[in-house]
Amino acid sequence: MKYIKYIFLFIVLISVKGQAQEIKWMSLGEAMALQKENPKKIMMDVYTNWCGPCKMLDKNTFHNKDVVDYVNKNYYAVKFNGEGNDVIEFNGNTFKNPGYDASRANSRNSAHQLASYLQISAYPTIVFFDEKAGVIAPIRGYQTPPQLELYLKLFKDDAHKTIDTQEKFNAYYKAFSPQFVDSQ
Repeated sequence: MKYIKYIFLFIVLISVKGQAQEIKWMSLGEAMALQKENPKKIMMDVYTNWCGPCKMLDKNTFHNKDVVDYVNKNYYAVKFNGEGNDVIEFNGNTFKNPGYDASRANSRNSAHQLASYLQISAYPTIVFFDEKAGVIAPIRGYQTPPQLELYLKLFKDDAHKTIDTQEKFNAYYKAFSPQFVDSQ
């Protein structure tokens, strides 16, 4: 009986340790409502169902413990399918995907109006918004945890407001020392 308790405890510990960390994803509407109560910046992952680099970003970066902890603490995280069929209210406008074809849900589809409004031209793109849902910047392409860390910290601390030339960004980039571990 004693050994059964130890085996059970061991199994429980392994299963708890093995559980993946999760970013607390929400809709853009939910994030904007939360901003009214507790202002935070928004990080929006704009993806598509067919996009390989989007899936890699989700698996390798958005499940990285350092990224998960930092995003959950400092941002509202939004997942948005740039070719999906959601109806979204943003900045007093209603955005839809009138060309959406349900039979093509897992392959290339028409771009959502919000993706076009945000000038998304590639997937994945991570769009950062300020505390009033104003767009700070879109970051195109796959990002490793240390690469994403640069932008998470740049925007969270408003350091981007002092960077108005490529030279200043290059200096920031060169001086930046990533702390996130790339778990690939």
